[in-house]
Amino acid sequence: MLPKVHFAAIVGMVFFVVVGLRPDMARAQSTNFTAGPDPGEIPLPPIKTALGTLPGVNDLPVRTGLPDGLTMNNGQKVTAVKQWEKRREEIKSVLEYYAIGQMPPPPGNVKGDEIKSQLVLDGKVKYRLVHLTFGPKEKLSLNIGIFTPTDSNGPFPAVIMPGGTPPGATALPTLAHPPGQGKGVDALLPVVPATESTNEAPSSAGSTNQPAGRRGPRPDNSDPEVVAGRNRELFRRGYAYVVFNNNDCAEDTTLRNDDGSWAFRTTRFYPAYPGYDWGVLAGWAWGVSRIVDYLETDPSVDKTKLIISGVSRTGKSAMIAAAFDERLAMGAPCVTGGGGIGAYRFSGAGRGGKEGLGEMMKKYPNWFSPHLHEFWGHVDQLPFDEHWFLALVAPRPFIALEGLTDQVSLENAVKQSWLGAQPVYALLGAKDNLGVNYANHGHAFTPEDMKALLDFADLHLRSMKVDRRFDQFPSDSPPEKVIP
Repeated sequence: MLPKVHFAAIVGMVFFVVVGLRPDMARAQSTNFTAGPDPGEIPLPPIKTALGTLPGVNDLPVRTGLPDGLTMNNGQKVTAVKQWEKRREEIKSVLEYYAIGQMPPPPGNVKGDEIKSQLVLDGKVKYRLVHLTFGPKEKLSLNIGIFTPTDSNGPFPAVIMPGGTPPGATALPTLAHPPGQGKGVDALLPVVPATESTNEAPSSAGSTNQPAGRRGPRPDNSDPEVVAGRNRELFRRGYAYVVFNNNDCAEDTTLRNDDGSWAFRTTRFYPAYPGYDWGVLAGWAWGVSRIVDYLETDPSVDKTKLIISGVSRTGKSAMIAAAFDERLAMGAPCVTGGGGIGAYRFSGAGRGGKEGLGEMMKKYPNWFSPHLHEFWGHVDQLPFDEHWFLALVAPRPFIALEGLTDQVSLENAVKQSWLGAQPVYALLGAKDNLGVNYANHGHAFTPEDMKALLDFADLHLRSMKVDRRFDQFPSDSPPEKVIP
């Protein structure tokens, strides 16, 4: 086995091949003129991980087009499924290092304890609150709520979705939020006094066209009757619904410690894994995988038909979960915005609209790998782009749920990622498994999105006939009518 330092050096050398850097090439100069970090930022203390060190922004060339998912690190083209299996592992390492941070391995000891059970919706649905334990010395935990129809014995395909603390569970104590969080303030500037946080998220499966990150009145998640009532159509169509609080996995705060490190690393899953630099989104995705660990043992749930969804920031984590956990049969994130489905190279100021890499690194760098920050202002030197997450899902079904009037989910950025992932789906003989649907709303999740999700799942997971298409973008020309 190679020593770690030598292995890292070799990885760095072969990495130059895939991004196109040659010995005779001058040091790259970025063509992205977006403003970069504030000089007054306090840097994050580095976290050493098993991934070692890969090339930084000054060692990578400008690449205005999307990096090819079907070119190995050694420059070899991927033309066979066996090659793709190796390439898939390369892509995962790149995305963990640069995009989301390295996640811990599966703990292998997930256990579930049923806390309560009751019938709701006049006995048509059964609700169970299950407390999961896992991790080193079984000290980590997560509450999940499972709703299943009662009109048959199942097992049922299941939609997993963040939606606040499950009914009947006790909300966890939370860290504070800096007053500028999410308001355009550079999160790496000196720490300012914080404000209290409720750590509760609005239900992502609400029946109203409510903005995904809206402050103010929130849907009631404390009563299982109410939560089930918002999802009647899902149960009617034979699906189970699994809800959890993503903030019980990683706290969504940009609060920092005295040494400049993120305060979220002192709570939830993070203290158990100090040698990993995973951001908040990866923490939420890792939590989804622990839910899958349990659902594989639950006789009421069809473990071959698990669907992960989420809205806005939880949509980003749903995309990550689907990409990294092959047990998830389908991914269906909604209005993911910057750092989600849309390609970085086609997002942000001067690149098509709001929420590009610079905006994400300014407001929410805690969501991502600490290595992503140095690419603020140098987007074209990224050695990856967001279409690689979609490619990792292949050949499993994946649908991008988007809003016609959503200002942060840019159509062209989403379309470029969608097109960029298609060659991988085609290689694996599953080109039709990559879908998109635009509903008439802004930054929200509505019943129209849930219907598209279930229709797509019926088509690809249950082999049911569905009379609609999932390959149309708003700017596409309507199909020509055939005159008889």
